[in-house]
Amino acid sequence: MVRVIVSVFVLACALCAQSPRGWVKGKGYGWVYGKQDEIGSLNAVTGPEWALKALREVKSGRVYDLGVRVDRRSYKWPGHAPVEVLSFRSPDGVHRGKDIPGFAAHPHQLGFHSCALFMSDNVGTQIDSLGHITKGADNHWYNGFREQDYGGDFGLMKADADTIPPIVARGVLIDVAAWKGVDALPGNFPIRSKELMAALAAQKVDVEPGDAVLIRTGTLRYWGETGADHATIARHDSAGLTLEGAKWLVEQKGAVFIGSDTSGLEVGQDPAVPGVGNPVHEYLLIDQGVHIGEFFNLEELSRNKVYRFALIAATNRLKGTTAGFALRPLAIR
Repeated sequence: MVRVIVSVFVLACALCAQSPRGWVKGKGYGWVYGKQDEIGSLNAVTGPEWALKALREVKSGRVYDLGVRVDRRSYKWPGHAPVEVLSFRSPDGVHRGKDIPGFAAHPHQLGFHSCALFMSDNVGTQIDSLGHITKGADNHWYNGFREQDYGGDFGLMKADADTIPPIVARGVLIDVAAWKGVDALPGNFPIRSKELMAALAAQKVDVEPGDAVLIRTGTLRYWGETGADHATIARHDSAGLTLEGAKWLVEQKGAVFIGSDTSGLEVGQDPAVPGVGNPVHEYLLIDQGVHIGEFFNLEELSRNKVYRFALIAATNRLKGTTAGFALRPLAIR
């Protein structure tokens, strides 16, 4: 009996100490999962042992909704299309059109509603696919997939949002705004490793290899119902992660996913790389294969000082899209 108990204890300790598959401290992840891989660092935490590790963070069963509500008035980055929800069918349209068999002449005047959607695949709470950002003369993205081979007029053919597997991971909130003692960080506030470490120390938590990290700037306290207060959101939306901070999280701490409560995760202008746009997106999505979460609503987690939790997020299965959009991720504590 003693031998059995010792064996179980050793196995449990081994699982706790297990490093994510493919991660190397000081180097991170990268293109290490095969020439046709489209999943990136999330390969590292697939398997029941990682899901069970995440679920061990559930103590009370409290569920936190991390998604934001969107409509035609919602705040968005200028490069993305607006949201429009159109009533494609309504009871009036069905009966007057008389073109839907089984409804037009129904004895009880049965009708239905359905909508047509016109919207960006980068709207509201979202996860960027590894095909979202390209670079180089050949316009390649993660794992060397090139535009000439896998781009197209009807979406991506490699590393689109549909390839993002369901995420069940241990989540860690790094509440930088609370550490600074402000409602929301000012625009272009750079979050480097020293800010991340200070906030973690104040919370008395740490990031372990394989964790999903969510960084709070406080921007979404101004979202309201649908993010209509564009001016106030925009004043804070450019606060975010620096390239140095991203490298620290991936290469030193082993973060397998990084998200925040802004539209772009990274700082508007990184003081360490002046004149370079989107260095964090380039590094995470292309070089490391680490997905990015944007507009995750972290306000309730912050109010309740919930810093560790099970994160569950699954993108909608729209093939070819560049981001899993209008999501409703859950943090369970």
